[in-house]
Amino acid sequence: MASLLGYADEIGPTTLIIVGFLLFVFPEPATSALGAGLMLFGAAYWFWEWNRP
Repeated sequence: MASLLGYADEIGPTTLIIVGFLLFVFPEPATSALGAGLMLFGAAYWFWEWNRP
């Protein structure tokens, strides 16, 4: 069974993407823009963390 410590680097970016998606879906222009920004930042952070030791 895989250890959960191996997935610790994915918790931050995944949380940003999920929160960003929830804000994006909320029907308010300001929160939608903030949500889109958080999703983009989370995706960039996730790719930056990818294959890092």
